This record gives sequence, structure tokens and C-alpha cells, in this order.
Amino acid sequence: MAGEAGPRRAAVLGSPVGHSRSPALHRAAYAALGLTGWRYDPIECDEAALPGLVDRLGPEWVGLSVTMPGKRAALARAEQRTERAVAVGAANTLVRLPDGRWRADCTDIDGVTGALTERGWSGTRSGAALVLGAGATADAAVAGLAELGVGQLTLMVRNPARAAGTAAVAKRFGLAAEVVGWDPRLPGVDVVDVVVSTVPAGVADECAPAAARAEFVLDVVYHPWPTPMATAVAAAGGRLATGLDMLLHQAFGQVEQFTGRPAPRAAMAAALPDRVPA
Repeated sequence: MAGEAGPRRAAVLGSPVGHSRSPALHRAAYAALGLTGWRYDPIECDEAALPGLVDRLGPEWVGLSVTMPGKRAALARAEQRTERAVAVGAANTLVRLPDGRWRADCTDIDGVTGALTERGWSGTRSGAALVLGAGATADAAVAGLAELGVGQLTLMVRNPARAAGTAAVAKRFGLAAEVVGWDPRLPGVDVVDVVVSTVPAGVADECAPAAARAEFVLDVVYHPWPTPMATAVAAAGGRLATGLDMLLHQAFGQVEQFTGRPAPRAAMAAALPDRVPA
């Protein structure tokens, strides 16, 4: 169905969803591909409401982008699931199959690998990474880091008991993971290959001076921007991948799965005029 001509619909589901930049990316892609009549809208939808909403969608729907807090519910709702989505335990992408069923995928992994690669990642040095936070975004980050060759992971969290799920994801992807308590000094920052901050805006501000010593940093926040961490890393000359980089690279795979065509990457990048080019 995704490759057929004629009016089609897609959307991003989340709560809150008004800040999402996904509509700009997908609309730019559909216009560049000549898919007239295609719509992509933001829909306010929490985890509890997601299954029922998906059940009510008509045959004109080709796919859904899913942001917080519905990523685990999206995985559970789908009749088919990619191996990587199952391993991560969450899905940011639901694709309508020709028989009407839904397939879950996690293109957030591509967001992580694409963002770091675009900013100059060329391989591991120590093979270690420091991830701030635990949850669905951290889980995808762990999977992406494994794909990039990282083998050792430190998870720094405020509540270590809540990191069990992300530690389990790391194990499924073959990473040795250590969970440590929150420390703004970021112990080990001088030797890890990359620091990935997956915490909400404001939480990691106190870590900015330490993060400035890192060789690579991925800060998944993109509003408000720049974060203190991003400012410190840029001022120190470190390599900085941003939340907008991650958003762009995860959207490429969604567009390709929804439309059945190669993503028009330049047109989509142009839809994020505030993203600093690599």
C-alpha cells in the first residue's frame, strides 16, 4: 500500500506532540517525491490511547511516527515486529502492510548512527561510551552504539533501579553495561569514545563543563537549543551531534518505509533550517 499513488495519510503520535518537527520533515519529503494528496499530521495520543487509535484508522493510512510516551505501546500493538525493535523493546515507527496489519520498527537506531557518522564518527578508540539516562531513547542509543562498534557502556542515572531495562537492552546487543549513580563530573569522560545524553531538557545542564572534555557528544534535546551542554562542547571544539541530527536521520527510514521510495534527504534536511550542517 505504501507505494501506491493517490491520497494517503500518516501522522506522528505523542503527548505532548505540538513541538514535534516530524511534520515538517515528512511534508517536505512527500512534496519532493511528488506525492500530492498525502497528509502528515500531529495527533495528541498517550500510551493508553494508542492501541484504540490505531485500530480505528482506515485503509488510507500508510504509517505512524511514534514519540513519547507511546513507543512501547506501539511495539505491543503491531502484528509484525522487526528484530531490532523487539531487542530495543520499543518502536518509533508503525508501517501499514498490504494486508492491513501493522509492522513495528525502531528507526531511532538509525537516528543515532546517522547523527554520529555525519558528524565525523570513524570508529571506536576505547570502545566505551557513557549514556546519561535510561528509557526508550536510551535503549535506542545503546543499540546504535553497538552498531557503531562500542562494546562497553556506562549508564549514569539518578535512580539506578530504573536502569534495569536499558541494561538488559545493552546485554541483548552484546554490550557490557555498568549502572552508576548521577555525577555531574562525568567520571571517565576523558577516556570514553562518546557521551550520549538522553535526559530531558535541563536535567544535564550541570554536566556541561565535564561534557566539554569529551571527544564526541550526542545531545538528543532539540528544544530549547542550544543546551548548555551543546554550547560547552562546541566552545571546546568537540564533535557535537544534535537532537535535530538524530530526528533527521531517523525520519529517512520512516519516509522510505511509508512511501516505498528513497528518502529525498536534501529536501528533508532543508526542512530543518535551524540545524547546523555538518
